[in-house]
Amino acid sequence: MEKRGNVWLAAAGLVTDQEGKWLVVKKKYGGLKGKWSLPAGFVNHDETLDQAILREIKEETGVEASLEGLIGIRTGVLQHKISDNMLIFKLHALTETITAQEKELSEAAFLSPEALKKDPDSSLLLQSFLDRNIAPQFDVYKDFNPGDHFGYTAYHLFL
Repeated sequence: MEKRGNVWLAAAGLVTDQEGKWLVVKKKYGGLKGKWSLPAGFVNHDETLDQAILREIKEETGVEASLEGLIGIRTGVLQHKISDNMLIFKLHALTETITAQEKELSEAAFLSPEALKKDPDSSLLLQSFLDRNIAPQFDVYKDFNPGDHFGYTAYHLFL
């Protein structure tokens, strides 16, 4: 907890393949241990949210993906002490060969939404997405520059 302070910022990604299957992972630790969930992770100090999810997907699964847009925000407070926030992106797979990161994951796979609906190991967040028609609500624009005087090394706008 101390490494991240009292405000956590993370990114998750709903990645689909050519057949519409979802890229899902099973973590080896934490509250999602043994549950199918979306690839996700914390944002590093030197990256944007969308850069973070592309990195996390590649690190966790070996899959390269392309961003389609932002589809959701998950926010909560843990034990009255920690603001826990995650932005959820929609992406499509550019590669489909999976190499699960063995340190963090017990499994990674592309599974159909129908199979995930029936699987008791699907996480609550995943089940919430399965019950909805998921489409990006905000598209990413990377060609904006609010002014060199700010000193941004990366600036992405979602509209």
